[in-house]
Amino acid sequence: MGPRTRTAVASLGVVAFLIFYVWAVVSLATFIPQVWWAQVLYFAVAGLAWGVPILPLISWAGRER
Repeated sequence: MGPRTRTAVASLGVVAFLIFYVWAVVSLATFIPQVWWAQVLYFAVAGLAWGVPILPLISWAGRER
């Protein structure tokens, strides 16, 4: 697979994952108590956690043959 194809596949994968991830985070937010510090903590962790599963995909896209 060429580098341009790999980049395109990774881009589509990132977009698809982020659409699902945002839907899941917002759906699960209804179970968080209506206390400001709990919501801040939840959204802070959720806002940073999306990068963990995306990093292998980005490194795969940038890898040489």
